[in-house]
Amino acid sequence: MFRLSTAQISRIGLFTALTIIMSQISIPMPYGVPMTMQTFIIPLVAFLLGKKEGTYVSIIYMILGLVGLPVFAGFTGGLSIILGPTGGFILSFPLMAYCSGIASEKESKISVISWLVIGAILNYLVGMFYFSLMTSSSLMVAFTACVLPFIPTAIIKIVLVYFVGEKLKKLNFKKIKA
Repeated sequence: MFRLSTAQISRIGLFTALTIIMSQISIPMPYGVPMTMQTFIIPLVAFLLGKKEGTYVSIIYMILGLVGLPVFAGFTGGLSIILGPTGGFILSFPLMAYCSGIASEKESKISVISWLVIGAILNYLVGMFYFSLMTSSSLMVAFTACVLPFIPTAIIKIVLVYFVGEKLKKLNFKKIKA
């Protein structure tokens, strides 16, 4: 059952809005796969809120975009974005969020970073396979377009999620009452 307190609903709403805002920071790249801050904010939100609330944020974000609200990168939205070549990345956000939520529960630095990496890898795998399917291209072309140019920034984002997340977790957003 989806029983959420007023505080949880408030946090989910606030962090969904933050996700929408951060998603607009985008750099166009060749092959139509932009470099966005979505892959920074989705794991950071889940790292701060935990796997349940963090995954809800990513699902609500996806639904808002799916119904046509301009919440995706470049103020886009609608079914055409999900069915486009980059839709797989968006569809994988709940997986990425869930893994980041698991990361926030871990004690050792290696476990935390491992779960953040697993989330990023799942995002790339789903995105790459979906790109290949939607563009009728080989997996090598999809890897070259969707993964290879983004590896350095993925590493930076994972490190930032870890360090920024650890600092912000001390604010303990889950204790904030609505």
